[in-house]
Amino acid sequence: MVVMRVLAGWMMVLLCWTGSSVAAETRLLQGRWIQAAWSTARDGAELDGSRPMPVFRREFRLRGTPVRAVLRIAGLGQYSAELNDAMVAPDGLHQAWTDYRKTVTFDTWDVKRMLRPGRNRLKVMLGNGMYNVQQTEGRYTKFAGSFGAPMMIAELQVWYADGASEVIASDGSWQAAHGRTVFSSAYGGEDFDARRMEDDWGEVRVVDGPRGELVSAIAPDVRAARMPGAPVVKAVGEGKVVYDFGQNVAGRPRIKVRGPAGAKLILRPGELLNPDGTVSQKSSGEPQWWSYTLRGGADEVWEPGFGYYGFRYVQAEWVGGEGKVLAMEAERVTSNSAVTGRFESSNALLNKIHRLIVEAMYNNEVSLFTDCPHREKLGWIEETHLIASGLMFNNDLRGLYAATVKNIADAQREDGMVPTIAPQYTQFGPKYPVYDDSPEWGSASILAAWRAYGFYGDKSLLERNYGVMQRYVRYLEGRAENGIVAYGLGDWYDVGDWEPGFSHLTTIGVTGTLMLYEDVVVMQKIAALLHRDDDAVRYKALAAKEQAAFNGRFWNAEKGCYDTGSQTASAMPLALGVVPADKRAAALEHVIADIRAHRDHVTTGEVGYPYLLRLLMQEGRDDLILAMMLRSDPPSYGSQLARGATALTEAWDANPKNSQDHFMLGGAEEWFYRGLGGIDFDMSREERIVIRPAMPVGVDWIRCGFRSRLGKIESDWRRAGGSVTMAVTVPAGALVYVPSVKDVEGLDAAGGRVRSLRVEGGSTVYRVRAGRYRFRFVGRAD
Repeated sequence: MVVMRVLAGWMMVLLCWTGSSVAAETRLLQGRWIQAAWSTARDGAELDGSRPMPVFRREFRLRGTPVRAVLRIAGLGQYSAELNDAMVAPDGLHQAWTDYRKTVTFDTWDVKRMLRPGRNRLKVMLGNGMYNVQQTEGRYTKFAGSFGAPMMIAELQVWYADGASEVIASDGSWQAAHGRTVFSSAYGGEDFDARRMEDDWGEVRVVDGPRGELVSAIAPDVRAARMPGAPVVKAVGEGKVVYDFGQNVAGRPRIKVRGPAGAKLILRPGELLNPDGTVSQKSSGEPQWWSYTLRGGADEVWEPGFGYYGFRYVQAEWVGGEGKVLAMEAERVTSNSAVTGRFESSNALLNKIHRLIVEAMYNNEVSLFTDCPHREKLGWIEETHLIASGLMFNNDLRGLYAATVKNIADAQREDGMVPTIAPQYTQFGPKYPVYDDSPEWGSASILAAWRAYGFYGDKSLLERNYGVMQRYVRYLEGRAENGIVAYGLGDWYDVGDWEPGFSHLTTIGVTGTLMLYEDVVVMQKIAALLHRDDDAVRYKALAAKEQAAFNGRFWNAEKGCYDTGSQTASAMPLALGVVPADKRAAALEHVIADIRAHRDHVTTGEVGYPYLLRLLMQEGRDDLILAMMLRSDPPSYGSQLARGATALTEAWDANPKNSQDHFMLGGAEEWFYRGLGGIDFDMSREERIVIRPAMPVGVDWIRCGFRSRLGKIESDWRRAGGSVTMAVTVPAGALVYVPSVKDVEGLDAAGGRVRSLRVEGGSTVYRVRAGRYRFRFVGRAD
């Protein structure tokens, strides 16, 4: 989500920390924290993020070999820790981004094997992260503001074989010094001077911590992993060399260099190139760079420690002395959330689209879901419900969704409003309030948690946040006039002959009112699930009221369509079941006619697109979806690929002024799994697993799988030689729809026949138990 160009020069204001009520002596979390204190460098009161970042250390002795040792640590904004000169945590970005006035997470690391009897040393380095964002002249900054000086809290607990234990905790006995990281910015980059000596050790300052409750990490940690392959290297004149890694990635470079002491290597990352072959940052926020100043005398290896950026290219140039780059690698920085899905088809373009979307998803998964991995890095929340299925088919995102729901709860205002960004590090204020509050975004407070429940079946997520959801419904209901919610961003980035941004094709009020309707339909289900029967009755009545209000306001009887007749205005009410039965055929016909009139192109923005695809799946029009997917002229996924995109772009036409790494248009991913793969998985239903693949002409085979909370689900099919074969694996009871009613054969893994249950809508339906099955029929499935 990127604001209109008119805002590009405006500096947003951070919601600053203005005080603390948490005592320095910390005893929290059921006694697990024993005696640690928050600490900052002695000059922390003046630390502004442009001087060297602080390093903390504590030397201690152990009386023997520990049988168990655990380090609990939080370092604001980002931290890196060493025990006896070895890194405690894997390479990555450590410390979750939260509203530090409400929640501060800590990480827990098993460090037994890193300790030894006798003398040991624990060292903690800090970067500014999102905790201390400083406006720095000459470096890109999205917003400026600070929760305070960087600080840390740590507690090492050690147990011995005789049952004794001891604690080494952050307190006034630690020491602090200026580190080798001389500049740290979540947006502007990082500078490291290897010549610096950490020899100015002095006392730390024990301080009150941020007001946020100290809780165990919710989201998985953010790991760095090397991207495969070697870059293509090209000199572009004036001592500049560009490294092309072939893939747009959220990450950082890792370099190996040699040269004289004081020589500085400047590394400028970017998604695109200028006409002269140099790196462009116009789509990603400029100027940003990393720099490394050599110690000299030997080969040196370095990578930025406290940030990342979205890039395909890195431009390198030397300043103050000529050195040599011996090697450069790219490391992806992303959430350590297990991969759960696989999708592959006979159609090469569909496979490329799948990769395009998944790459953008991975690039925007850190400790929260970001909109883009460079110029904003903000948690715009609409994507967490609009394309939730596509996200969760590909990764196990239980932790990341739990963290998202927590961030949303922390961001909610007293009146129930949920802002568009969580954590809400920036406010657009009274001049641009539309960017702070929009129903399509705020509805994530209900719908994101519900989508997560559908995939993971964790009712506690709903129980803990039920009050948040209730307050948001009351807020949105209060914003409605005669049932119509007519404010906000609308169908953001719809397609037409205009600068992308606010919806032009669909009247404000269509998507907002439908969001309130969907919210209360879901709230009725949640209330019933939590045995809040009175609430369920009220939400059912409110849904009926909203349905009537929407139809009364937006049905255009003369044209036989809703509102302006846009794809979004027509598809959303159909997909959500708002359309009366006597109007449904006309409304559906209008949607299909509009798609055909646009030569099988989409015109929706990011809000309407997932509903358009769901509608066409519901109606069995996968042939039309396929036709849209196979377009290669803009607006289409194919046009993005034709322009060289390697991750999904922000705008349908891959406009180079917009982000080249943005997953908001990734709705096709749900169709790949639910439509072509036919894996309809929903833990909120009694029938949790339904296999019902679509087999449109133009696709000859699909290999599709997903490791669900119940176990592995696979749905593969192949059309060859006049027959179709389906191979299905399910971990529990399931319904399987075979798209034929003639000459259908079903066999289990042992070759035994499976009896059909019924015939329904042109399909033979089987009820199967956990196991592997093969279904075969003669003929062509369309």
